[in-house]
Amino acid sequence: MFLASVITWTVWLAKIVEIMVWRRRVGASLRHLSVAGSLESVCAQTPRIDRWVLAMAHSAKTAVRQNRGGAHWSTEAQIAARLDRHRIAAGRALDRGTGVLATIGAIAPFVGLFGTVWGIMNSFVGIAQSQTANLAVVAPGIAEALLATGTGLAAAIPAVIAYNLLRRFSASVKVQLGDAAVEIRRLAAWDAESQVNRFTAKAAE
Repeated sequence: MFLASVITWTVWLAKIVEIMVWRRRVGASLRHLSVAGSLESVCAQTPRIDRWVLAMAHSAKTAVRQNRGGAHWSTEAQIAARLDRHRIAAGRALDRGTGVLATIGAIAPFVGLFGTVWGIMNSFVGIAQSQTANLAVVAPGIAEALLATGTGLAAAIPAVIAYNLLRRFSASVKVQLGDAAVEIRRLAAWDAESQVNRFTAKAAE
């Protein structure tokens, strides 16, 4: 249980720092997207844009270029599919490592319960061997049972709290990524329309 507690606090501290940094970078990326005039300008700001947002922008720009002169709905569908894949991948990266907290939170109480049963069983064995139920015989087993219960709860409660908080924080980042995808689709629609207009004007010459 001591090892489970160490793992819980290590994962909690590492993930909270990671998510806070991620949320700040995605928030800054959203501000750049809101004032950007094209996907090209977004992709040119590599140091200022979060890597997942940048990947979505590059993917949308590729879809626009590949569908040169094609139907607008086709470009939209391709962009939506590409952005969804990036968002799913980002969500998995956000949640990576939190599963161990859920596992500890679910298993630790039962490990503690097993220790409790074992301690009480030792008390009954001591009573049977000594043929007496005085405190000196019962106390060691009861102490073991209480210690097992306490250590199980000490590992489980922080793990459950940390897991729920991390899920909430990661959900806020996923919302930000969804907002970034909306902004990228707006820029992609603008770029696609401009591309079609240039293609049409060139064909008319």
